[in-house]
Amino acid sequence: MLMRPPGVRNSGSRPSRAWPGTVPVSQLPFRQGVRLAVDVGSVRIGVARSDPGGVLAVPLTVLRSGSSALAGQARAELARLAAGEGAVEVIVGLPVSLSGREGAAAAGAREFAADLAARVAPVPVRLVDERFTTTEAHGALRRGGKDSRARRQVIDAAAAAILLQAALDTERATGRPPGQLVGVAASDHGAGA
Repeated sequence: MLMRPPGVRNSGSRPSRAWPGTVPVSQLPFRQGVRLAVDVGSVRIGVARSDPGGVLAVPLTVLRSGSSALAGQARAELARLAAGEGAVEVIVGLPVSLSGREGAAAAGAREFAADLAARVAPVPVRLVDERFTTTEAHGALRRGGKDSRARRQVIDAAAAAILLQAALDTERATGRPPGQLVGVAASDHGAGA
């Protein structure tokens, strides 16, 4: 004889009513609109885009970075992409160690995000923990049959898509935007887009 816990009926495992004070995920607030995500690397910058409903993130493009001139061009191109896509927000990956410590790469991502925030204002820029995104992207591309040379060309955009999907899922589950909002000084508004 099968025993069911109190509150669980016939064939389902669903309780007869929700816990007091809980809100179904479908009723949590979720901001509509296209979002971009950026995986900042020393050589390449991966960019991903969401659909307007914020359901699915897909790789968009990879921009070259490296020298100061290339980095400046990449930031200007990101500002153009954000405007062209009608982005309501830009997510920048924050590389932290497994212990949560920030090193030189995180400092670089923070500087990049601050510069980008000035370029895309008033569109908000948020820093979101990107631990494991590149590892997950490598695994997904490998399972998809891409060899290491082919993966190198798209890995940054795939990592940005994984970062963006995690941010979308977090907001949908909590009803709050993910990560840390990057502030823009009043004197920075309108700087080089």
